[in-house]
Amino acid sequence: MKMINKSNGIIASDSVIRIQAMDTSMFYDVWRNSLDENNRRFVPDEVFETLEEASEVVEQIIKFYDSETGPFIYALMRQEDNANMGYVQLIKIEDGWEIGYHIAKIYTCKGYATRAVNLFLDYIKKETKLNEVLGIVLSDNHASIKVLEKTGFELKFDGIGVYQGKKRKIRKYIKCLTFN
Repeated sequence: MKMINKSNGIIASDSVIRIQAMDTSMFYDVWRNSLDENNRRFVPDEVFETLEEASEVVEQIIKFYDSETGPFIYALMRQEDNANMGYVQLIKIEDGWEIGYHIAKIYTCKGYATRAVNLFLDYIKKETKLNEVLGIVLSDNHASIKVLEKTGFELKFDGIGVYQGKKRKIRKYIKCLTFN
């Protein structure tokens, strides 16, 4: 599966946000966003301690756009001021494809994650042949659980599972994608 990258890099947008391919100029924002306390708590493997590390990761992300298996990670930008607020992603896992997202703490509680997930799911429906997408979160990540539930994901599993290489209490959600 290839995630088609539009010629201008924008894959989805509305009046408030846009989702676009990353470019090398975004490494500083990726670094800054990775350091917030929520990122450290919920996705510690996505924390980049140095600008150099973030730059290398952005370069790798860009290379994945032409692959069949990704991961496919896109910047989430605020339209009003072009602020890089985080990312949305689609990653191949053992059970299928998982959606992920992170909104930097200074932009949380404003509906950006829900809006981004809905826009990204619309893009995935149009551009792929996936029948379903998974969402996996730590059971104490209440904000992420709320986003998944608001965007139509249904709870599939609640219990102990492997999350970032460790046994943790997790929740797995599934969203069936329908095609027009």
